[in-house]
Amino acid sequence: MLDRSLGLELENQLCFALYAASNAVTRIYRPLLARLGLTYPQYLVMIVLWQDGARPIGKIAERLRLGPSAIVPLVDQLQRHGFVQRRRDSADRRMVFIELTEAGAAMERQVAAARDAVVCRLAMEDEQLSALRAELTHLTARLAEVEDAEAF
Repeated sequence: MLDRSLGLELENQLCFALYAASNAVTRIYRPLLARLGLTYPQYLVMIVLWQDGARPIGKIAERLRLGPSAIVPLVDQLQRHGFVQRRRDSADRRMVFIELTEAGAAMERQVAAARDAVVCRLAMEDEQLSALRAELTHLTARLAEVEDAEAF
């Protein structure tokens, strides 16, 4: 039996609260994105491309805080669906950029509508959402600093 003085109750775990919240939001997105032919991880790759333009896989991975090996299968799927294409850099043929196709670029408005539907389902005021996002961003940055410091 759990020794309650150790504070290991599930409802006291920050990691579980973040995990459960992330899963809940992703479950809301899933059917909306499926109608557009996207999974949630593919949606994140598309957001990077809409925001930043053509990028090498390594740069997309950095933005999403993932390893390049996690991005390659997502890009492969997006390419099969006709949303992105690979383009070799004319100056350095070793460098391959991932860029949106016309179909991928045109999808941005539809995805924005799906995002708006998710925000509506969250039933939070804009200020609450901004504060939550800011706090989570700050937490992520602090954890990245700790991780970087431990790497040395």
